[in-house]
Amino acid sequence: MSQGCDDGRRTTSGTATPPPAPGARSPGRPRSREADEAILSAALDLLIERGAAAAGIEQVARRAGVTRATVYRRFPTLTDLLVQAVEREYRDLGPGSLDWPDVDAMITDWARHLSSPRSRRLARRLYASVDDLPELLRAYHSAHGRHRGRAVRAVLERARAAGRLPPGSDPEVLQQMLSGAALQHLAAHPDTTSEDEVRAYFAAVLGQAGYRPSAVPAAPPAVPAPVPVPRRSTGR
Repeated sequence: MSQGCDDGRRTTSGTATPPPAPGARSPGRPRSREADEAILSAALDLLIERGAAAAGIEQVARRAGVTRATVYRRFPTLTDLLVQAVEREYRDLGPGSLDWPDVDAMITDWARHLSSPRSRRLARRLYASVDDLPELLRAYHSAHGRHRGRAVRAVLERARAAGRLPPGSDPEVLQQMLSGAALQHLAAHPDTTSEDEVRAYFAAVLGQAGYRPSAVPAAPPAVPAPVPVPRRSTGR
């Protein structure tokens, strides 16, 4: 008969056995991390090259060098696979990586990202999936988009407080305007656009919104003009 247990189980001989480690897998065939990485990499590559509609399980398995059964054991559907592939791609872009000190640092970071042909193609594929595979675009927004939107608004609010944006600027509207400008750039500019050209593009967009870069002195606060005092008549 068992003698009871505290941290582990006690056998009839009184020997304690340690409890299973948190998150430990049950006995059976262990998952191969190498296979996981190969499958997710293959899925992302096919998504970028061909789009969500053409990135089938068969094609992913062939490129990853595994069987279809291996893919299905890990990812029940193509949507599950592509969503995890996108989340893995943006795993390093958490809130901390978007903590830009100012607008100049922010658009410099954008320029670095949007001057990468692979990043540009992936962004276009994600937005093109809005009708055929909306879960994919939601995964992108969940992993990256929401944090990015909050970070952009925070930077714009600080710029407004520092006098580098007009006092009446709405950070939320400006953030949406910049998102639209990024989509326009992805659609209308070649993937060979340099980092400096991308940065100049966003600087020009913000300039039209009244932004003064750090190299330009911030506008001093407006001082009300003195009210003229009328002269009293001498009666002559």
